Amino acid sequence: MRFFWTLFWSFLLVQMLTYVVSSMTAGAEYDFVTGTIAAVGVTILIYVITALIPNEPVSKH
Repeated sequence: MRFFWTLFWSFLLVQMLTYVVSSMTAGAEYDFVTGTIAAVGVTILIYVITALIPNEPVSKH
């Protein structure tokens, strides 16, 4: 279920970011496909980063 919610929130936030950036850029139009591809890329990046971060507590500081 956590994978679904990560994809869901990444999709919404990246679509919002795509819309805002395209609105601020002169002459650019909002493109749903570009936002969707970016959202999938961000989701995969989040999964990879969380897999690389160690889960074990640090024994000594």
